[in-house]
Amino acid sequence: GIASTIEAGSVSHVFRFLPLYLGTVHVPPAEVPAWTGYLNAAFFLFGLPLVPFWGVWAERYGRVPIIARSAFVEMVVFTVLWLAQNRWEAAFGLLLVGFQLGNTGVMLTALRAVTPHRRVGLAISLFGVTPSLGFALGPTAGGWLVDHGVLNLHTLFAFDAVMSLLAGVMLLVFAREGPRPPAPPGSAARLALGALRMALTGRVTLIIFGVFGLAYFALQIANPFLPLLVIRLHGGTAGVAGQIGIVFGASALLGALLSPLAGAAGDRYGFRPILAGACGLAAVSLGALALAPNLVWLTAAAVALGAASATAISMVFALLATAVPEERRATTLNLVLLPIYFSSVAGAVVGALLVREGLNTVLVTGAAI
Repeated sequence: GIASTIEAGSVSHVFRFLPLYLGTVHVPPAEVPAWTGYLNAAFFLFGLPLVPFWGVWAERYGRVPIIARSAFVEMVVFTVLWLAQNRWEAAFGLLLVGFQLGNTGVMLTALRAVTPHRRVGLAISLFGVTPSLGFALGPTAGGWLVDHGVLNLHTLFAFDAVMSLLAGVMLLVFAREGPRPPAPPGSAARLALGALRMALTGRVTLIIFGVFGLAYFALQIANPFLPLLVIRLHGGTAGVAGQIGIVFGASALLGALLSPLAGAAGDRYGFRPILAGACGLAAVSLGALALAPNLVWLTAAAVALGAASATAISMVFALLATAVPEERRATTLNLVLLPIYFSSVAGAVVGALLVREGLNTVLVTGAAI
């Protein structure tokens, strides 16, 4: 949970401050929106082929080392962003994010192994708080530090590199695994392909992955460009980092607070109805963002979107942890973010193309999907 919070807090600095950061590496203002979309796609593109392998290697060599690997990759990424002097060096650093993928599913598998059956929804929702908490604290604290001259955007990433290093060391020193079954025989490639086949042939998994992928595709069409809404209302980039932090820190914080409540509600009323409601709320929120006349309206709509996103992700995790047959469960949970990775690449590219027609175009498209 601590490692997940640190990861989300540091990664949130990329998501929320990327349009501002691109100006520091000499991207012309007119090209910032498109580059924001394309670099958001780059986060996931490079490491996609390795995603099925991380679950296999976790079962063979241990879950904790695979989780810690993500923290050390993040340290390298943030170091490159700290030192980057132009857009191409920054893009190289963001391509390395691909090697960080695949840790959330391993975390969920480890958590599911030690959680009583009647508490799965609550436990996974509590874990689901940690990304939202990181996305709340990261932009808020980072925006304040930048606006008050304590750090600039480059030294903020240097701080993130140090925190990622500490998270990786903490995992290796203190984390202890629950029981895991004997590693299956065979090559990693054969096992990875088998894991993909097993996860993507079950009817329940296909439905949940399909809904998850479509919903996240809609979100990712709009999400990279949300900081540009704050810049649009603010009227420029000077002193705007703090406002970006407040708007999106508040939205993520509410998501963190609501996630355990959503998990408890799902345990009582069913995970599918809560998931459907979260998708509806996300659509309304994206439409409201397009109409926002001021920062108060923008913040309220962003808060609703944050609540919808956190609830939807918690419901997907809980559905997979309870509805997937036991023999497929660990494999499926190890690949739980696969729809996010594909949808993030596709959504960011589509968003980068649509944003040329204006910010409202990406918001309305995301709401419709």
